[in-house]
Amino acid sequence: MKSKFFLLFALTIFLPLSTQAAKKPAIQNPQSDILSVLETQKDAWNKGNLEEFMKGYWRSAKLTFFSGGSKRAGYEEVLERYRKTYQSEGKEMGKLTFSQIEVEMIGKKAAFVRGRFDLVMSDGKKLGGLYTLIFRQFNDGWKIIHDHSSSE
Repeated sequence: MKSKFFLLFALTIFLPLSTQAAKKPAIQNPQSDILSVLETQKDAWNKGNLEEFMKGYWRSAKLTFFSGGSKRAGYEEVLERYRKTYQSEGKEMGKLTFSQIEVEMIGKKAAFVRGRFDLVMSDGKKLGGLYTLIFRQFNDGWKIIHDHSSSE
């Protein structure tokens, strides 16, 4: 009788604890999450899906993009720049790769990312350069809030 009582007592105490432990979210790894954003962007770019590529950027008028000596501000303006540069008539997106990626956390919800991008066009022409990104964590994940890319 005492053993049945003890078993019932143990189940009453430990079963809720094990259920709570199972419900805890997985430990987050910001660096891996940021690298995943870049991998998703690369894959979307290489499929010619600019809208999917842009999901890595903060959809805000405060997004900034510096390149080629000019400054762009706002998600829509950055999207339009990409469309004009890589999807307008006679243009192509090419095959994108990222390398030399360094992720440095600058807070719990912010990161500084440096790396290299390379584009190979269908005619074999190669474009590339360096980039510096600032990522911020939002409720829907990590997003680029600033992009400074320089071409060689």
